[in-house]
This record gives sequence, C-alpha cells and structure tokens, in this order.
Amino acid sequence: MAEHPHAQLVRTGYEAFSRGDMDTLRSMMTGDATHHVPGSHQLSGDCKGIDAVLDYYRRLYEETSGTFKVELRTVLVDGRGHAVAMHHFTARRGDKRIDEDGGIVFRIIGDKITDLDECLADIDRANEFWS
Repeated sequence: MAEHPHAQLVRTGYEAFSRGDMDTLRSMMTGDATHHVPGSHQLSGDCKGIDAVLDYYRRLYEETSGTFKVELRTVLVDGRGHAVAMHHFTARRGDKRIDEDGGIVFRIIGDKITDLDECLADIDRANEFWS
C-alpha cells in the first residue's frame, strides 16, 4: 500500500530541511503559512508567513553554527488534513548541547502546508538551550 500523500509531503519537507533546501520548502507551503515555536526564548513565538518561517529555519542553522540536525522517526496522518511528525534533534551552541525528541503537527490544505505547530519532549531543556 502506498504512503498517504500528506505523509509523503511531510517526509519530503524533512528531507529538504535537512539539505537546507529552502526553495523546496517554499514550494511546499502556502504564502501565509505559520510555524508556532514553543517556549520562552529568542526563537519562540509565531513565525507568520513563508518568509518568516524560512527565516526561522535559517536562524536554527545560524544559532547552532550549522550543527542543528533532525531525524524524522515517524509520520501519522488522519486523512483530513493533519499530519503528526515525530523526530529527534541535536545541536550545539557554544558549550551547550541538546539531544531531544520533538514533533510537529502539520495542517495541510490540498497539497500545501499551512500551519506547523511544534511540540517538545522537554520544553524547559529547550528554553535553556536557546536562551
């Protein structure tokens, strides 16, 4: 059985992110896409619009001197426009390291991502890392 198109879309997005392929990511999202970043640190908040979302991704790499890595573990879909991706990520910032699990709840309309709601296994740890 073939993988659901929404799961394929999310997988393609993670692959593009891992390659730093912002053109592919731009093509996969609506112009008004929003990425909700949890926490209380310099990168948290709502990135509204495709340019703000891609700037957030750029800052992840910039703040970690290119060490930010993410490994997609699984994708769940409901067939109604939602996908949940579970992943593991690592990064370094100066003498700080993070090695955590996280996830993103995607809202998909048609074949485009419109909303990304990020979740973390340990939000306090993430706040400390990004502060």
